[in-house]
Amino acid sequence: MKCVLVRYGELFLKSDPVKRHFIGLLMRNIKKALDAERIPHRFELSRGRMLLFGDDEERIAAVVARVFGIVDVSVATRTGPDLTAMSVSAVELAKARLRPGMSFAVRTKRQGVAGYTSQQMGEVIGGAVGQAVPGCRVDLTRPDYEIFAEARDIGGFVYDARLPAPGGLPLGTQGKACVLLSSGIDSPVASWLMMKRGSEVIHLHMDGGRWAGPDVRAAAIENHRRLSLWCAGFPLSLLIVESGPVYDAMERARIPPRNRCVICKRFMMMVGSSLVRQQHALGLVTGESLGQVASQTLANLAVIDPAADVPVLRPLLTYDKQETIDIARRIGTFDASPGDLACRAVPAIPATAADPAEIGQYEERIGIRTLAAAAVEGTELVLAKNGVVLPQKDTGDGV
Repeated sequence: MKCVLVRYGELFLKSDPVKRHFIGLLMRNIKKALDAERIPHRFELSRGRMLLFGDDEERIAAVVARVFGIVDVSVATRTGPDLTAMSVSAVELAKARLRPGMSFAVRTKRQGVAGYTSQQMGEVIGGAVGQAVPGCRVDLTRPDYEIFAEARDIGGFVYDARLPAPGGLPLGTQGKACVLLSSGIDSPVASWLMMKRGSEVIHLHMDGGRWAGPDVRAAAIENHRRLSLWCAGFPLSLLIVESGPVYDAMERARIPPRNRCVICKRFMMMVGSSLVRQQHALGLVTGESLGQVASQTLANLAVIDPAADVPVLRPLLTYDKQETIDIARRIGTFDASPGDLACRAVPAIPATAADPAEIGQYEERIGIRTLAAAAVEGTELVLAKNGVVLPQKDTGDGV
């Protein structure tokens, strides 16, 4: 019998009550993801493993491999836990992929089964494979082909591929956070990393209007859409806030250009804090990386943070740009040709260590608190689900 073998790792570190709760949420998330693809399935749980059965094991495995909290998945053959049955299944797999001249290894695990050791499992199964495919050789260090066999009290499991999954914690185990989502590379990765650690997210986008490139808004919504693929079965909210008026106010008040980026970031903190409270979230997430641009120097972050009255989380704080790009490529949010995403308000020489007192005086001059409150009142909602931006009337079921 074919099945999908699901492995979850970090959940083992939790106490039994917490572990049961987390596994329950993990099963809910898997079910949501599979139901979104209309894939019939059924669950079976055992210690350290989750089994899924259905008519299309390959599709099940592909969908489940995008669920947070899972380490990897395999399409496996379930047999009895006896060596003969596992050897027969291993030979069937090997005949399809192992050729004369290739090297192979058998990786074994045993739990709750008596009568033989893990080493004996490897010897018997490896011997059967060697006889079935003459000319191949054993190499336990760097084999061309691997077969995995697990003997458990619920049966034997034989497979030859492990599909990596994101790991982390099940979505919904760590509360809710609001993420400042831009049209760029960094903030979508920050959002994904928060989801990976079990946090539900609500996206916030600051629409700069005439101060932003013509493709900024569409690119931010596209980031939002792509990220919805990682919480399949759940609608993902994007709150769009008009931020152009704060740039207009700075221009009218003749605020020195070098200070405008810091004031803009503090405006985002004010608006974001209000929306965090409004959405009953627990923190505000940004895609900032220490020293990446002028507004992200440690000196400027120390000036920006006091504008928030909720916890500010920066998952990418210590990441190099290339590390972030690598993740963006892997999760599908990287776009090599995103269009015109320029910010027209960025000065030629921005401040790298703004004076807090001076910034406070400029903010008083433009009435930044009033501007932030007005921005929150004009928030627009965009929903995405399973990689599709939803019509406004179709809100789906919340997380």
